[in-house]
Amino acid sequence: MPNTAVAAAPTAPPLSLSEAMARTLARNPALEVFGFRQQALDGRAITANLRPAVSLDAELENFAGTDGTDNTELTVALSSVIEFGGKREARSALVNSERLLLDADRQVAALDLLGEVTRRYLQVLAAAESVALAGDAMRLALDTLQVVRARVTAGGAPMAEQRRAQATYTGAELRYRLSQQQLQVAERSLAAMWGDLDADFSISGGQLYRIQTIGDFEDYFARALQNPLITRFASEARVQQSQLRLAQSQTKADVGWALGVRGSNETDSTSLVAGIQLPLFSGARAQGEIQRAHAALGEVTAREERARLNLHTQLYRAFATHKQAALAVSQLRTEIIPTLSRALEETEALYRAGGYRYQEWVAAREELLEARWKLIEEATRGLLAGAELEQLTAAPLVFEATPTSQE
Repeated sequence: MPNTAVAAAPTAPPLSLSEAMARTLARNPALEVFGFRQQALDGRAITANLRPAVSLDAELENFAGTDGTDNTELTVALSSVIEFGGKREARSALVNSERLLLDADRQVAALDLLGEVTRRYLQVLAAAESVALAGDAMRLALDTLQVVRARVTAGGAPMAEQRRAQATYTGAELRYRLSQQQLQVAERSLAAMWGDLDADFSISGGQLYRIQTIGDFEDYFARALQNPLITRFASEARVQQSQLRLAQSQTKADVGWALGVRGSNETDSTSLVAGIQLPLFSGARAQGEIQRAHAALGEVTAREERARLNLHTQLYRAFATHKQAALAVSQLRTEIIPTLSRALEETEALYRAGGYRYQEWVAAREELLEARWKLIEEATRGLLAGAELEQLTAAPLVFEATPTSQE
């Protein structure tokens, strides 16, 4: 007799999508880098807020001439720089704007992680439902084999039909085993999102068909414009504006000063010394950096416009895919699959009574199985499109009042 063993229902604790997301945000190393970047900005903030350093200068003159040390002069002075143009404030403003950009990058990274964990969770759903369907297909093939064997034994069918039925059952059994392996791969891939390769959990494949009709595209696009993927351009523009202000502050020359005491062995006297240093042509030297900052700011604006256009295209593609899949799932569940199920029952009854040939029975069975495989495919496609919509809008889907299908 063929091996008819089918895996029992999973006993591992169930895992919800929200729990998978929480584990990923808490343990995925991709977010740890932002802690180090934050520490680096904290260090830069300390440095940016410092005033110019004060130096202690010492100068010894005439200590090794023909007169020995009689004419030696020692000058000890303090020196520093007085900053003009608001340079210290500009440096601090640049660091603060980079903090805002870091927060935006952290939100984008978190959205990317949540989108990826959602996709992997849905792949587990699809794999679990594929295992269930492959098990049903194997049982149908076994039932067919047993009926055909009985007819062959009774002399009502040729041995060739039994061999074909046996081959069909073997193929169905192989597909079941392969679908089990694919489920294990999908589960391992999901668990890797939070770094637990030995995680023990179960996910019900029946959740795959919870796909509903969503609202209007324009509402989703308006929400998508508030996505950190777009709003981070405002933070990036603030960084470039701060870079521009810092470059413009360089047009104001800093004044160096020195104040000290000079002692002379020759006259046995001391005196105060003072000096200033004023760089020339600071405005001209800063023009290159100002031009670079202007160009960088313009580039941010251009990239933001391109991102909006790409977002519109990507969002509409996901929106249309979701609506198409929702319609397909509804029709498959409410019309096509029930009709094919009844047709299979009638065809089987007629075959048992000798009214239909083996090929007609097999064709009816394969049409039903193909429709059920198509249901898994369309449901997976629709939910993946919904996950993309949620990632692009950074918000849950908004459903219409009446769902297209019920659990």
